[in-house]
Amino acid sequence: MVQLRASALSNVISVLSPAKAGLHCIPLAAFPRLTPGATLWRPLRGLAELYATGFRTSISMNETFHSSWVEREVARTAEAWHGCAGLPMPPATSYAQGDQRRREAEYDRAMHLVERESDAAKGTCGGRLAAQERILAVFGEFATVALSLPADAVDLITGIFLPTGADFTRRSRKFDPELTMASIIQACRNAWTVCGLQPLLGERAGITPSIMGYSLLYPYTDNYLDAEDKSPAAKRKFCMRFRQRLRGEMLPPADAHEATVWALVEMVEGQYPRAQYAQVFDSMLAIHQAQEESVVQLTRKSARWRLPRLFAGAGLRPRLGSAPSAERILAISFAKGGTSVLADACLARGWVDTQESRLAFDWGALLQLGDDLQDVREDLRNGSATLFTRTAADGEPLDALVCQLLNFSERVGAEMDEFAHGSAALKDLLRTSWRSLIIAAIANAREFFTTAFVREIETTSQFRFSFLARRHKRVNRRRGLYANVFDILSETREDAPAPRGALCAEASAGV
Repeated sequence: MVQLRASALSNVISVLSPAKAGLHCIPLAAFPRLTPGATLWRPLRGLAELYATGFRTSISMNETFHSSWVEREVARTAEAWHGCAGLPMPPATSYAQGDQRRREAEYDRAMHLVERESDAAKGTCGGRLAAQERILAVFGEFATVALSLPADAVDLITGIFLPTGADFTRRSRKFDPELTMASIIQACRNAWTVCGLQPLLGERAGITPSIMGYSLLYPYTDNYLDAEDKSPAAKRKFCMRFRQRLRGEMLPPADAHEATVWALVEMVEGQYPRAQYAQVFDSMLAIHQAQEESVVQLTRKSARWRLPRLFAGAGLRPRLGSAPSAERILAISFAKGGTSVLADACLARGWVDTQESRLAFDWGALLQLGDDLQDVREDLRNGSATLFTRTAADGEPLDALVCQLLNFSERVGAEMDEFAHGSAALKDLLRTSWRSLIIAAIANAREFFTTAFVREIETTSQFRFSFLARRHKRVNRRRGLYANVFDILSETREDAPAPRGALCAEASAGV
């Protein structure tokens, strides 16, 4: 459930794809999710069927990140969230319309150059490598002129995150040459989250076998659970066996799909032996459990879906049938988002201390709420109960809730500042990205806010909301082109096919 485009890194790369740029971390905002609704291990269609059959499991109490630990963290994060209610809008830089138009002109110039390079780079490897250099130069200039990013922030984008994404793409193709670009981008977004966490934990940013294995689980599990040709019984059986495999049981794969998923788990095990790195596997089990529990967010939607009178397109307000309480929704959202980034943090280094696990959990909670805000329209149509759809279904504007979210973002940023590791440039880029993506989500769902609130927020955006909406539509019409740009950025002179087991061998060798 996630994503749009006006943040530090997301705006740089929204030249490529302002479509749906996730909130999982700055670099995750970089490219659109070409498979809608593919957040985390999202079972909201597949597992909804399983939930009805009574398929429930729990994490053993002797695990580090067991269910009671998650409950305590949810309560702690919820207290921090409620403490942000009723606060005034946090301060932010304001932009005059003339300044916004100047930045928009640079946006259009950069987009034109990227499109031209993408259309022209269809020949030799050398030609695509030359196009790659020119596209990266466009990114740097755009970030400096349109976004006013300092040089060290631009260097993070062009020198770390984009090359990391290219490396991930090459490795993904070596693992499975038939993997689609959409699936690679989906998985890469999670890999970028981990790479954003690595410097904060004192580690060098880069792709590792465990990051590859865990991130590629997203498309392989999502796509299976969404497959219409798979029965509820088959999906239930897979989820039960997947949990057993995550626990360390050496089950023989039942089919080709399980063989692939098991190979991805082996990549994690190869880098992090279970006996020494229990937290890695505890956290993966925790997100698996949180996703199972999130199916209660699905409700039966009313047959009459129109926007409330309060919003644009006056009519009857939407209804969410049998929706959980607001506190229950908050707990589910925090557990799902918090355990997701907790797992990313454990993969970044192999273990986390108390301070680090709390930041990861709060970060994930923030990003999950951001995802839900960006998907408010889609979630209403699908009958998914979130804090934002519940408020909208009650006929209330989202103004106060989003002001609370912006203040919560500031609070998580302050937690991050307490970390000794990670440069000030990285922390500033992350903080700026979180706020900007929230603002961009507002731009894409203005009908859910009062006119006064939208006007106030728009002055803190580097681009006018009407401009973002027009460019969003334009980019959606050219998704194939932007997938090609991602492909160009992953080009290398050393590209060569490799067997599917290459990365598993790499992990076993300790690479």
